[in-house]
Amino acid sequence: MMLGRLRQDRGQTLPIYVVWVGGLLFLAFAYFAFAQAAVARNGGQSAADAAALAGAQEIRDELTDGFIDSFHTPDELAAWLNGEKFDGTGGEASAAQLASENDSELVDFDVDIDGPSFTADIETYFTVGDSVIPGTENTRAKADATAVVEPRCEITPNSDPAKLIELDCEDSVQWEIDPKDFVEADLPYPNDLFSVHLAE
Repeated sequence: MMLGRLRQDRGQTLPIYVVWVGGLLFLAFAYFAFAQAAVARNGGQSAADAAALAGAQEIRDELTDGFIDSFHTPDELAAWLNGEKFDGTGGEASAAQLASENDSELVDFDVDIDGPSFTADIETYFTVGDSVIPGTENTRAKADATAVVEPRCEITPNSDPAKLIELDCEDSVQWEIDPKDFVEADLPYPNDLFSVHLAE
């Protein structure tokens, strides 16, 4: 009688054990799917960050070139140095290239001239991958990032840009440029004049 009851209890325990193990396996696979999604999302965010920064750096170079070219028109110097002369074009090609190098497509590139700031929206070429969650094999990560260009220098109030351009920059760095007699190699680099960083 006792032996029969033990066999009956053992028979009732087996299905419960199978369901329990099956549930654990499903949770493990679901956790793996979320991990896959997180990896894809992180890859997409890295691509968006790189694209936004690339676009902003392209504009920083443009602003620097404009600043140097405006030496013969002192009235425009301050405007270029403040990032006010950017016309809203440029930067997108560099952003698209960096997105592509990070296995992603640049979907949109928005420009705020007043910043100036640049927002890159990307979609990855790669997908989350196969998982127990339906549809992930065709799901691509999307991300966006905004990069900002900020002036690092200003023309000193008492200087006469027609005779001598005097700049006060961050970290107490100062520059003196003779607009009529200068060597371009000795001029400030783009990163001396403007900082580029991701918006917080």
